Amino acid sequence: MALPDRYVIVDVETTGAHPVRDRITEIAVIRIEGGVETGRWETLVHPGIPIPGMIQDLIGITDEMVAQAPAFADIADTLAGWLEGSVFVAHNARFDYGFIKNAFARVQREFEAPVLCTVKLSRALYPEHHRHGLDALIARHGFVCAARHRAMGDTEVLKQFVAMTGEAFPAEVLARAVVKAMKAPQRPAGLPEGSLDGLPDASGVYLFYATPEAEPGRSDTPLLVGQALSLRAKLTAWFAAAKGKDAELAARVRRLEWVETPGELGALLLELALLKSHRPLANRIPDGDAAFGLRLLPNRRRPPVLERVAIAGTDPRSWAGEVLGAFRNRAEVDNRLRELAMLYRLCPQRLGLEAGSGPCDAHRAKRCAGVCAGKERPEEHDARLLGALGSVGLKAWPWNGPVVVAERNEDNGQTAFHLLDAWCHLGTVADEAALPALAATPRAFDLDAYRLLSRWLAVPANAARVQPLSR
Repeated sequence: MALPDRYVIVDVETTGAHPVRDRITEIAVIRIEGGVETGRWETLVHPGIPIPGMIQDLIGITDEMVAQAPAFADIADTLAGWLEGSVFVAHNARFDYGFIKNAFARVQREFEAPVLCTVKLSRALYPEHHRHGLDALIARHGFVCAARHRAMGDTEVLKQFVAMTGEAFPAEVLARAVVKAMKAPQRPAGLPEGSLDGLPDASGVYLFYATPEAEPGRSDTPLLVGQALSLRAKLTAWFAAAKGKDAELAARVRRLEWVETPGELGALLLELALLKSHRPLANRIPDGDAAFGLRLLPNRRRPPVLERVAIAGTDPRSWAGEVLGAFRNRAEVDNRLRELAMLYRLCPQRLGLEAGSGPCDAHRAKRCAGVCAGKERPEEHDARLLGALGSVGLKAWPWNGPVVVAERNEDNGQTAFHLLDAWCHLGTVADEAALPALAATPRAFDLDAYRLLSRWLAVPANAARVQPLSR
C-alpha cells in the first residue's frame, strides 16, 4: 500500500507562526488505520498567553473561547495516545509538528514521529499547479470544508485529499510521492523544529537571530536581514545549500523571524528600512546619511571647480538642477572623477584630485588637454566636465509629481500602496484612502532608496504599474 498503514491527520491553530514563542489554541486529530477512519478527537487549548487580535479575526478563536479550556499539560497524555505509533500527517506538516513537539518539551516530555506533509504530497502529484495551500486544494478538487481555519474543519479537508490520492494514482506513483512528502527539510540544529515549514510562500523580509528569544524589555540585533519573492523557497534552499561562510552563519541561527509583504517592492523597501534601523552583524549596512553630490562652480579661475554638496535628507526638488551625481564617500567620487578625467582629457588639478599649480602630471603624459598649462580656457574645460558629469548624474524623475505603486497578494488579501516622489519613498499604507494625507510627508533623499527605486523602475513591467497620485 502506497500510503502508510497507520497515520494521524493533525491540524493545530496557534497564536502565531513561531513554534517556540507562540502557543497552541486548538488541536484536531483523525486516526486512519488500513485506509479506514478509526476515530477523531479535538479540543480547544488554553495557550497561557493572549491571542493577537489579527489571529482572532482570522481563525475565529477568541480569548473568551479558550478561557475555560484545558492547558496543554492537561491534555498531553490524551494527545500522546492518539499520536502513538502513527505517521504524523499535516499540511505544512513540520509547522504543526514543531508546535506539538515544542509543547510536549515544555511539559518535559519527548515526542518523535515520522512526518508526511500534504503540501509536499500535492506538489509531487500535481506539479503543474503553482499553489498548494489548503484553499487552493479546496477550490481545485471541490473538497467540502465545514469550518475553514478551525482545526477539525481543516483536518477533514486533508482526510478527503489523502483519500483522493489513494484512488487517483497508481500505487508506485503514489509511493514515490509519499517518499518526497516525508523528506524533512534541512535546517540548522539550533533552529526549532517547524521553523522553516511555517514560512509562507509569499514575498517578504526575513531576520536571523543568534538567540532563541530576546531578553524581556529588550530587542536583540539580528545576525542577518534579507528579502525574498518566496520566503519559503529561498530559505529552505539556502539552508540546504549553505557552504563555507553561509554554513558558519546558518550554524549560529537560533531564531527565524519574517514579515510578509504583498509584493517585491514592499519587501525591498522594508529590507532597506530594517538594515538601517537594526544594522545586522552579517550585512553590508547601507548608509545613505553620507550621501553628497557635486556642484560645478562657474567662472572659477583657480581649482578645484567642484564643490561637495550634502544631499542626504534634503528635498531633490530644491536642487534646481545644480547637483551633479550622488556619491557615498570621497573614494567613490574620486574614482569616478579619475575615470572621467581619462575619458575626456580633464585636468586632475582642476577636479581637485591633485594639488599643485602649473602643468599637471596628466598633461605631461598627454592625458590632459592643458587647462593647467594655459593651453585651454577654463570655460572650455568646464563645459567638457559638465558634459562628462551628465553620464553619472541623477536620473530625472519620470513623472510630474507623486506616484503610487499598488501591490496585492491574492492568496491572503494583503495590500500595500507605496507613495513615491522625486526618488523618495514617502511611505506605505494598506488603505488607498490614506494616500492624500501621506503626500504631505516631506521629501528626504536617501541614496540607497534612490538606487533601489531606479533599478526597480527600470524594469518596464514595474514602471507600467505606476499610477499618478489622484489629488
